[in-house]
Amino acid sequence: MSQTFLSRLARTSLCGVLALAPLAAPASAAPINDKFKSNVASFVSEHIDDWVAVYKDFHAHPELGLEETRSAGIIAAELRTLGFEVTEGIGQTGLVGILRNGKGPLVMVRADMDALPLQEKTGLDYASTVQTDWRGENTYVMHACGHDAHMAIFLATAQTLVDMKKDWKGTLMFVAQPAEEGGASKMMADDIFGKFGVPDYGFALHVGPSAYDTVQIVKGQMNSFAGGFDIVFNGIGGHGSRPSTTIDPIMMASKFVVDLQSVVSREKPEQEFGVISVGAIQAGSAGNIIPDTARVRGTVRWYKPAVGEKLLAGVKRTAEAIVAMAGAPDAEISVRSGGTAVFNDPDLSEKTLTAMSKVLPADKVYFAAPTTGSEDYGEFLKAFSNSVYFRVGVYDPALFDETGAPLDVLKVPGNHSPFFAPVPAPTIETGVTAMTTAVVNVMAK
Repeated sequence: MSQTFLSRLARTSLCGVLALAPLAAPASAAPINDKFKSNVASFVSEHIDDWVAVYKDFHAHPELGLEETRSAGIIAAELRTLGFEVTEGIGQTGLVGILRNGKGPLVMVRADMDALPLQEKTGLDYASTVQTDWRGENTYVMHACGHDAHMAIFLATAQTLVDMKKDWKGTLMFVAQPAEEGGASKMMADDIFGKFGVPDYGFALHVGPSAYDTVQIVKGQMNSFAGGFDIVFNGIGGHGSRPSTTIDPIMMASKFVVDLQSVVSREKPEQEFGVISVGAIQAGSAGNIIPDTARVRGTVRWYKPAVGEKLLAGVKRTAEAIVAMAGAPDAEISVRSGGTAVFNDPDLSEKTLTAMSKVLPADKVYFAAPTTGSEDYGEFLKAFSNSVYFRVGVYDPALFDETGAPLDVLKVPGNHSPFFAPVPAPTIETGVTAMTTAVVNVMAK
């Protein structure tokens, strides 16, 4: 795939920069106008098939966080072909591409690259069959969160902006981040902004289960903080027919899973958001053997720090109480608090929405409520604040009512589902149009 895409780019390139037919000169009074809209639409239409091929290749070859060597290699090669100066190995498997085009702002565009340890069940002809070792076990891998779309949109936006170099001035910083939860911290530890400069503006996007012709922006805090836990309950194993001679760690783990919800329902303030979810339980090898250990892993999400502190303390206290009740050996309790939430600059959010509304249908670009998902893009925002992180839908608009609610939730599987299957072309088209507009709006001559 990549070689094919690169060869297509090479046929239209000169000295590493696309030599496509230039777009019409921009209108100096209003950078985002009907001519800009027409030019972007024409360019997207011309290249959408190539971009879909890139997306399908990424989808069929997913890689877990901090293992994204193939994905990063493709991105690095494509950016170099477009004329970017690329530095690899930032944050382990991440990279940064720099493209200078005169004096102007430094604008960061970020995409994440990692996939999930999950077996795909979409039935697509480009579905992932990849398996890899994960935590000592063989597991399937799937782009169930949409980062394959993020990478395709990322490269397509880079190509579109290169073609439109006459319309903007400044420096592009294209950041391909590994590991959505943890990769930004690693890139910051590698002094990304010390090496490449602190951005004047930043933009990122995430796809999700809404209509593929919609873009949603949240002013202010747009997602949650995230924490988690990994707890090993230690017991005394034995025969299933003689449980009185054992201390059953599966019983402890089961009680822990149920009792956790009392922390949410009875300790968290009713008017505040907070959730605790258990996503993995591992214990035992046979139905007639009570094992020595049971491992429970889960996630905790919140908006306000005080709520997060209460939930995380409740997780630890609940585990310790269950161990004490069972008279069991001490559990191995690991509870972590998650980095930062993502904040969208309110003023830049307004300006970005206004610009996007001139290029996309105005009623399809709107302000929305915060999500309960999380990631560490907020680590970058500790260095600068002029940023907007927006959402793009992935499904046929016919699947939703006039309010945007699914007509049948079973037909719109969400992120992290083994059935998550964006419709490639319109999703990429909306994403590229929105991201290109956001960037040009702050870099226009």
